[in-house]
Amino acid sequence: MKPAWIYKVWNICKYLFKRFIAVFFGMPRSAVRLWEKLVVRLAQGILIFLMLVLAVDFNLFNLFGPSPDLFELKNPRNDNSSRLYSADGKLIGRYYVENRSPLEGNSLSPVLVHALLSAEDIRFYHHHGIDLKATAAAFYSTLRGNQRGGSTITQQLIKNLYKTRTSEKKGILQQVPGLGILISKTKEYISSIKMETLFSKDQILSLYLNTVDFGSNSFGIVAASETFFNKHHSNLLTQEAALLVGLLKAPTYYSPVLKPRNALKRRNDVLFQMANYGFISQHESDSLSKLPLSLKFNQYLQDEDAAYVKAAVAHELKSWCKSSGYNIYRDGLKIYTSIDPELQKQARDAMHIHMKSLQEKFDLHWQGRQPWVNARGETIEDFIETLARQTPAYATWLKHFNNNHDSAMKALSLPHKMTLFSWSGQKDTLLSSLDSIAWYARILNSGMVSIDPTNGHIKAWIGGIDYRYFKYDHVNQTRRQPGSLFKAFVYAAAFEKGLGPCDRRIDKPYRINYLENGEKKVWAPQNANWVFSGKSLTLKSAFAQSINSVAVQLTAEIGWDKIAGIARRFGIRSPLKNVPSIGLGSSEVTLLEMVNAYAALANRGEFNQAVLVTKITTHDDKVLYLHKPHNQRVLSENDAFLMEIMLRSGLTEPGGTTQGLWSFDLFRYQTDFGGKTGTSSNFADGWFVGVTPRLVTGIWVGGEYPSVHFRTSQTGEALRTALPLFGIYMQSVMQNENLKKYRGRFAPPPHAIDRPYKCSFLPPPNPDSTMVSGIAPANN
Repeated sequence: MKPAWIYKVWNICKYLFKRFIAVFFGMPRSAVRLWEKLVVRLAQGILIFLMLVLAVDFNLFNLFGPSPDLFELKNPRNDNSSRLYSADGKLIGRYYVENRSPLEGNSLSPVLVHALLSAEDIRFYHHHGIDLKATAAAFYSTLRGNQRGGSTITQQLIKNLYKTRTSEKKGILQQVPGLGILISKTKEYISSIKMETLFSKDQILSLYLNTVDFGSNSFGIVAASETFFNKHHSNLLTQEAALLVGLLKAPTYYSPVLKPRNALKRRNDVLFQMANYGFISQHESDSLSKLPLSLKFNQYLQDEDAAYVKAAVAHELKSWCKSSGYNIYRDGLKIYTSIDPELQKQARDAMHIHMKSLQEKFDLHWQGRQPWVNARGETIEDFIETLARQTPAYATWLKHFNNNHDSAMKALSLPHKMTLFSWSGQKDTLLSSLDSIAWYARILNSGMVSIDPTNGHIKAWIGGIDYRYFKYDHVNQTRRQPGSLFKAFVYAAAFEKGLGPCDRRIDKPYRINYLENGEKKVWAPQNANWVFSGKSLTLKSAFAQSINSVAVQLTAEIGWDKIAGIARRFGIRSPLKNVPSIGLGSSEVTLLEMVNAYAALANRGEFNQAVLVTKITTHDDKVLYLHKPHNQRVLSENDAFLMEIMLRSGLTEPGGTTQGLWSFDLFRYQTDFGGKTGTSSNFADGWFVGVTPRLVTGIWVGGEYPSVHFRTSQTGEALRTALPLFGIYMQSVMQNENLKKYRGRFAPPPHAIDRPYKCSFLPPPNPDSTMVSGIAPANN
């Protein structure tokens, strides 16, 4: 038998339930007691409130806009920037949508937490996502016309992490004035409470500090610490932490870079709050407030020396990202390159010195005339208009004016404010789009790359004179005619056929009859100086002086298809025309291809594919990609040694095209030098590849358009446009004691050299003996 008290409780419960139902569903007022009415109204209010909360949370009929679901809250995701490192582990660039680095574990320093709590949410550890006291105070202040924030750190995290106030997160009712902010706040309240149940307070702090914008293109405390103080966030001093936390209120207004006075005042306000809440003493606050900002602003984020490297790596990794599923702009990867930052700096400085001087000479050379000319030297009258037709601005205006060309061109001729590149600094001016096109068409550009021939590692990469204005990379994107630079493949092929540096050919006119696409053609090229000496020249002397007639004879003897074949073997992947002129560089190639090929010659015939990216890891150092060295012999050691002799002959043979290097401080550092110039038709392109045992460097110089160039040999030959840049660069490298590893001598000759290579440039007494080891012309 059950105890009597159980029946009493049961009867009371039944009575209360019946009364609740009766009142809720409209019992007459005379039968309802006051306390019962209050309870029911409270229950009705709670029920309505819960229904509204559920409606907002589940976005009923799309009235309120989406809120983050439990999966999104449990798995918060930030886009983290990927870091680009040089060979010695120095940070040289980043890839990002927002410049952010992941915050590892519970690594927040107490001083940073104290500054944050003092400035943003002092009761953070005592509420569950909503601070009712702060909310009420904010509401009261707003009524009095003095707006102040009442959001907790958790609410701010929800807003930052899930972008709750963006247009795509707004529902129909949020378009109604006054309702938008109320609904957004409600969604943030709901999500904050959920997040507080899913994460610890310390985890929420870490998530928050990894999302916030500190200004100066820095998102998250890791990037901000490195940007403003060049240190890890765990090593921040009290005043430094106060400065960074102070930025959160208004990153631009309180920027220590743009507005240091505002930043100083805001920092001191945070220090005062820290003292007010007992995190530091008042004396410490007063002392720290007197200190200057003492920034160590990390300028690389604003003006990267390795801008072209960064773009080249991104281009190279496209296929890897596609196959691996990683995104370098979002996944916080570490990307290691072969770049030597000191060499990179020397290359950049050398390019600026030389190209500024060369541009002055070019402007003087064309003074009073426009520099865009055809093959006959005549000004191309519609040159600028033709370029203008290729611009997006022309397409936009053409569409605006219903395909009326004249109206579009008139719009492009209207002046407007713009900033132009100039060697004296950025130039703010008032010009039309057509004038801007003409301005940039006159400017000479350059590309420069250095490779370690022993392993193919790219040590320096300068794709142009200024990445801000010239995005097109002249190392791996531009294809231009290399001119005599291609002769190296002709002579390498000749050596494979048994010829040697001391064999001779006569410098005389030479004609080649051939078929191209079924059409009979004749090719009879001139020497660069338009003179045939009639002398018997050693191949070494002919190569050193870059005599075209001898290269043409060798091409005919060997076969131009064989020249193309050996070029392919040396890594040339650009399309090559199967025509006799291939030996004089008539096919367009990239600078990177040519330097990579010459690196194989400097490495005794062993080819290493050029390497820029050496390793890729996740942010926690899990290896995703590791370059595996692979070399391939493309020329016998003997023939490669003979080509080494040829490359060095330009410095020693009379009339050698590389003798301009003697004017630089290069030859007192126990280092061997060699190289080859190349000049295309009409002096449109100047090339030079310089070789040492430790470094092979290639340079291209020219206008953005082949029609823009010097007019004379005295001004436009590669030995005057490209070679001096190599000299300036290598002089600074040789003089730098920190770069001694790039000095060195070539290895001794192999024991089995079967052909002479030490020979006089003078002709032998008997003219009949000039054709040594002759090879019959090939039938191409």
